[in-house]
Amino acid sequence: MSRPRVFLVDDHELVRSGIRAAIDEAVDVVGEADEVDAAIELILERRPDVVLLDVHLPRGGGRAILRAVRPHAPEVTFLALSVSDAPDDVVATVRAGARGYVTKNISGVDLVDAIYRVHAGDAVFSPRLAAFVLDAFSRDEPERDLYVDPDLDQLTTRERETLRLIARGYPYRDVARTMEISVKTVESHVSSVLRKLQLSNRHQLSVWAADRDLH
Repeated sequence: MSRPRVFLVDDHELVRSGIRAAIDEAVDVVGEADEVDAAIELILERRPDVVLLDVHLPRGGGRAILRAVRPHAPEVTFLALSVSDAPDDVVATVRAGARGYVTKNISGVDLVDAIYRVHAGDAVFSPRLAAFVLDAFSRDEPERDLYVDPDLDQLTTRERETLRLIARGYPYRDVARTMEISVKTVESHVSSVLRKLQLSNRHQLSVWAADRDLH
């Protein structure tokens, strides 16, 4: 198999340097980015074989990159590389389209192996994370029931529905039409959600929702 062309996404320069040093002799690193918008643009431009993706990034997180890139470049494979081994992060990232999920305490040798395996079409997970994924996908449940988000749990059912529609970019009048309520009621729901989540505006609300894969 030819050397995979790899793109790095992480908001910490020292982390990217360490990853590059660990894999550089075994793969071709074709670029890197430290935030969502730049990552999307460069990945679509360079079309790497594998993207090593940090899950928690400012302005939408790794899942925002997955959602933006995969419809336009389905051939690009994503391998999540994160400090987090929380079940909700693992399951949500896989549902968004990542082919694997490993934690940052992985050795350089094992990381190179994981890159080659996802490039070949395998699904790759750190040992204890595989159980989360198998358990989640074996259940016949809606995604939102797979894990508990304390912030989301404080919202009412109607507030959650409003949040999801706003996160999809619906204007207030379309939210009102979809939910069969008045625009004034929509505004009231949005105000309540902003207050409960301690956010200031609709843009922050959309970013918050995208980071939790609520589209």
